[in-house]
Amino acid sequence: MGLGETLRAYQKNDPAARSKLEIFLLYNGLHATLYYRAAHWLYRRHCKFLARWLSQHAKWTTGVEIHPAATIGRRLVIDHGTGIVIGATTEIGDDCLLYQGVTLGGTGIAGGKRHPTLGNNVMVGSGAKILGPITVGDNARVAANAVVLRDVPENSTVVGVPGRIVRVNGEKLDHVHTPDPVELEIQELRSRLQALEAELAKRKDD
Repeated sequence: MGLGETLRAYQKNDPAARSKLEIFLLYNGLHATLYYRAAHWLYRRHCKFLARWLSQHAKWTTGVEIHPAATIGRRLVIDHGTGIVIGATTEIGDDCLLYQGVTLGGTGIAGGKRHPTLGNNVMVGSGAKILGPITVGDNARVAANAVVLRDVPENSTVVGVPGRIVRVNGEKLDHVHTPDPVELEIQELRSRLQALEAELAKRKDD
């Protein structure tokens, strides 16, 4: 898990990042990930109390809480980071991007797999909640403040509360430029109304 490739990922995803040195010294999201890597190493070697102590120290200093048992792939970028919670059985693939206030959480106290699985190149917008042992497919986008309780297919976007899947035909969206689900429904209703009006007008002419 190279530090260099992670720093490059931050530069790619954050236009405000001026240098790798600045990211390394000042970005709390990167610090949270580095703390997690160390805590996860300890957790896998059965030093669970020490791992939890380190993860709690990371939460106090970075505002990001990552359980040391979580599984996180390469080049994770946490932008701003404050308020992020990642549960114990969470799995995150490579090249994922999380914004502030994201929760990858559980829905109860049942044992086993309780938290989400994110594929590769998944973006989760600020304030979004992904809850339970669900899967978010590769290249998916979760809009800001969405609440996701069901599986998300690859290459799709989820918006709203509860989360609704919006197919985007491969268009890459960020956490701001996402469709409004209410507006989409209104547009669909308008289209149906226009079709009905056209049908009524045709029958009158007949």
